[in-house]
Amino acid sequence: MSGDQTFPRNERVTRTRDLDRVFTEGRRARGPFMTLRVLDNGLPHARLGVALSRGWSGAVARNRAKRLLREAYRTHKHLFPPGLDVVVVPRPNWRPPAMAELVGEFERLLARLSKDEEP
Repeated sequence: MSGDQTFPRNERVTRTRDLDRVFTEGRRARGPFMTLRVLDNGLPHARLGVALSRGWSGAVARNRAKRLLREAYRTHKHLFPPGLDVVVVPRPNWRPPAMAELVGEFERLLARLSKDEEP
């Protein structure tokens, strides 16, 4: 586990134009719990964004999903390559997974995306 367990503002994808750029230009990988989209950001650190529509389940489930995804990133940010914007979209059939399941899926999807990047 990494020594830095914080989630400061500069590690968040918050601007609409940045989210739109990741959705239009980024690479995508799908798993059972989430879809991951990544795009190079030119920064020395990774940034995380969580995208959910207001119609996604209910407010309680939506906020729980966002909290779980942010916590998985915060405690395992060493898995995320620096210089990437990562936007996570939970699947509609979401059931609250265990943290180990989330982290495992992050690892699998990031590995798949990095493999797609190689020539």
